[in-house]
Amino acid sequence: MYPNYRYHPQHYYPAPPSVHPDYNYNNGYPPYPYDRQQSIRGQATWTDGGQVTKCEIPWSEDEFMTTAVGDTSPYQCGDTLKIRNVSAPVGREIIVKVVDQVEGYPPNKINLHRRAFQALGVSPNVGVINIEIIPSPELELEKWGKYLLAVTQTAYPEYDITDYRSSGKSVLSSTQTKESYDFILQSHQETIKVQGNVIYNPNTDRIISFDIKELN
Repeated sequence: MYPNYRYHPQHYYPAPPSVHPDYNYNNGYPPYPYDRQQSIRGQATWTDGGQVTKCEIPWSEDEFMTTAVGDTSPYQCGDTLKIRNVSAPVGREIIVKVVDQVEGYPPNKINLHRRAFQALGVSPNVGVINIEIIPSPELELEKWGKYLLAVTQTAYPEYDITDYRSSGKSVLSSTQTKESYDFILQSHQETIKVQGNVIYNPNTDRIISFDIKELN
């Protein structure tokens, strides 16, 4: 499935990011250090993004499941984060990529793209919601997992990826390694499980084949 699809990030020259116009990002939150692998509570606002970002990664990456973080944040350009809504509706989760930075922005607040904000189950009219930011160290270490996440998000543009896990890695031969990941996808009507598989040459890091399929 999708045998000819290749993921090629677009690049833009850096420029100041777009931020929510009515929110004081520094209100009551002086900068202080956070552990990169620590889950933290904070807040999220939203933006429609812009043509350019400081990370040189477009807001449209991964079907707009993207966010900006502060320039003192422990999270870096290209990092993958799980965001949990701890306001109503409590428990809704999404996975986003860091694509921009906001100068002077507190490290425990993020600025989601509007479509990612809505995927947490709230209207943009709300403006600000309470969230939990959960780093995704497994996916950060597994580049093929991030590759398959991007492929799956592109193949299912009407769904939001809310969770993932590695489901296996096997050596097929000296020139072929297979990795598999399971993704949980949610729409307004249903929740489905999708498995992504990639076979690559570990000596050259070139993809031999990949596929995605829905699981019962």
